[in-house]
Amino acid sequence: MKILSIDTSSKICSVAVLEDTNVIIEKNIDDSLTHSQKLMPMVDSILKELNMKLTDFDLFSCSVGPGSFTGVRIGVSTVKAFCDVTNIPTTSVSSLESLAYNTLNSNIENEVNIVCSLIDAKNDNVYCGIFKKETNYFTQLEDLYAKNINEVLDILTKYSSSPILFVGDGAVFYKDLILEKFSNSLFVENELNKQTSVSIGIAGFNKYNNGFYGDSNSLSPLYLRKSQAERALEGEN
Repeated sequence: MKILSIDTSSKICSVAVLEDTNVIIEKNIDDSLTHSQKLMPMVDSILKELNMKLTDFDLFSCSVGPGSFTGVRIGVSTVKAFCDVTNIPTTSVSSLESLAYNTLNSNIENEVNIVCSLIDAKNDNVYCGIFKKETNYFTQLEDLYAKNINEVLDILTKYSSSPILFVGDGAVFYKDLILEKFSNSLFVENELNKQTSVSIGIAGFNKYNNGFYGDSNSLSPLYLRKSQAERALEGEN
């Protein structure tokens, strides 16, 4: 299965092509201000490099957030257009789920089976996803949410009988606080805390094989909280 995978939910604009779970090519641009200008040229460059057309793919996989409100909209609207033009199915993957898939490439012991993805949402808040590691995929244990980091750590207490593996920029930012609460916590290497299209594609492949796919109507942004402008108008942090 040939997969075109896109992630614009963070400051990194990322595009990858995979054959099942094997990476054929990946391109990343770390410039959050130009996703709208860089995404389509990146896709076009990859297609030319591989001598492929959009219609050569079997699946489009897209990050739907949470993350940058503008970035998520750019990625989702682009993949929606691809689906409408080609009638190729798509899978929507949360950025928190994709971060869990990053841990498959870590050197952490195999017996760790609880992964907590954390994305910094500013003002002591994080986007959080809690997943259980299966053989080569992850199952979601809790609803995805945006909460204060201390509330998240309280929720994680019920999973703390064994080490929890943390991933994401929120895990990096709050590492000391996490270790105060759970001294046996584990953390991935720095590069694996970044969101990329490769993990979006691998997660999408697994979701497709389990029947979780659709057309362009199945894609919609996952925000979890109000935009900064909306929060400012309502006097929230």
